[in-house]
Amino acid sequence: MNPDFETFRGKISSPISFRFFLLQKLPTAFLCGLRIKELNANTTVISVRHGWFNQNPFRSMYFAVQSMAAEMSTGLMSFGQVYRRNPAVSMLVVKLEASFIKKATGLILFTCSDGALIDKAVEDTIASGESTQIVTRSVGTNENNEVVAEFLITWSFKARKN
Repeated sequence: MNPDFETFRGKISSPISFRFFLLQKLPTAFLCGLRIKELNANTTVISVRHGWFNQNPFRSMYFAVQSMAAEMSTGLMSFGQVYRRNPAVSMLVVKLEASFIKKATGLILFTCSDGALIDKAVEDTIASGESTQIVTRSVGTNENNEVVAEFLITWSFKARKN
């Protein structure tokens, strides 16, 4: 595990610093109301509430907002694992698959529990110097704990040459 993961977590976990990060780097995520509910080396939970700004014509959450929250649930853990690495490691989404199971209304939580898989991929790319790809899973659930969407997000990690 990245020894600087906790430093990253501390910097991003406060609501004010996270909103500032979103406003600066991901303004659409800021406007749509993404929030961190949980962030550790194993699991990330991102919440987003269905509302007027992020709805589709069918009065549920727009698929792009769900995709953004799902990607963030996998991406924050990934970013924490590459944070301050030496050599530096780049990361990029190379594929996204989604299944929309139920209308997303109310508060939706997107959970990824692939921290060990992400950690291993980053360690492997540092050790080998070769690009590593992994498929991470994020599941969106509503307030009744019903699955509303499932995402498979493929990340590519590559250690940069010094």
